Amino acid sequence: MRILVIEDDPVLANGLGVGLRLAGFSPEAVGCLGDARAALAGDGGAFGAVVLDIGLPDGEGTDLLAQMRAAGDRRPVLLLSARDRVADRIAGLDQGADDYMGKPFDLDELAARLRALLRRNEGRARPVLEWNGLIARLDTMTGDFRGAPVKFSPREFVLLHHLMERPGAIRSKAELEERLYGWNEEVESNTVEVHVHKLRAKLGAGFIETVRGMGYRLAAESGG
Repeated sequence: MRILVIEDDPVLANGLGVGLRLAGFSPEAVGCLGDARAALAGDGGAFGAVVLDIGLPDGEGTDLLAQMRAAGDRRPVLLLSARDRVADRIAGLDQGADDYMGKPFDLDELAARLRALLRRNEGRARPVLEWNGLIARLDTMTGDFRGAPVKFSPREFVLLHHLMERPGAIRSKAELEERLYGWNEEVESNTVEVHVHKLRAKLGAGFIETVRGMGYRLAAESGG
C-alpha cells in the first residue's frame, strides 16, 4: 500500500520510510505542503493513506487536511505532531483527521494504526485477507496456504496484497510497479515478473493468472 508521508525533518522522514517499508508499506516522503499538494494531485488516488506532520515550513498540515476534506478526499489521514495536549488531539480529529499521534512515537504502533485505518476504510474488521485457500495476515506479512504456513518478502506481500484487495480485477504491470516503488525509486524492467514467479512458486502456478496484454489477477476460487 502506498503511503504519502509529509514530514519536514529529513531524519524522521527517513526513519518513517525505513519503518513503513519493513511493515509492508510503500512510503513516499515530501517535506512541505507545496510538494504534498503536487503529489496528491498527480497520484490518481494511488496513495492509500497520508501521514501528515502539522508543523511544516510553508504552513500548517491541518490546512492541507481541510482542503482534502473540502474536496471530498476521504482517504485516511494520520496526524503527527509534537503538540500532544488533549486539546491539540481533539482539534486535529475534529478537523477531519482519522488518527493523531504525538512525537516521539513508536514505529510499530504507527504501522498498526495505519493498518487499522486502512481496514476501516476498506470495510474490513479483521487484519487478514482470504482467497482460494490463502489467509494473508497484514500485520505480520505472513500467511497460511491450505493449512501450511508460508512466508513472503515485503515486496512479494505488497504485490499479493494489491491483488487480493480485488481478486477478480486485472492489475496492470504499471499499477503493480507503483505499489512496489516510490516515485523517486528506479524500477527494474522485470521486477513484477520476478515477484509473480516467486509467488507462484509458493502458492502454485495457477494462483495468479497472466492476462495477456493487460496484467495479472488472481485465479477464480476453486470449489475444493
